[in-house]
Amino acid sequence: MNERYLSVAQVAEVLGTTVRFPRRLIEERRIVYVKVGSHVRIPESAVREFIQAHTVEPRPRSRARYGRAA
Repeated sequence: MNERYLSVAQVAEVLGTTVRFPRRLIEERRIVYVKVGSHVRIPESAVREFIQAHTVEPRPRSRARYGRAA
């Protein structure tokens, strides 16, 4: 059990957002979290999974899109 657990503020820093965003993810149960007494902690692996699941890959460019007929 070598998992690192992050606070809401730490997750916000990793994601480059305010603390409101990870709190909303927790409230909507869109990310895994752990309650430790009155504290909420998010496993680092859950943050990585969230980022991976929401990463949008670029599409290859289409020549037809720029007015060239094939």
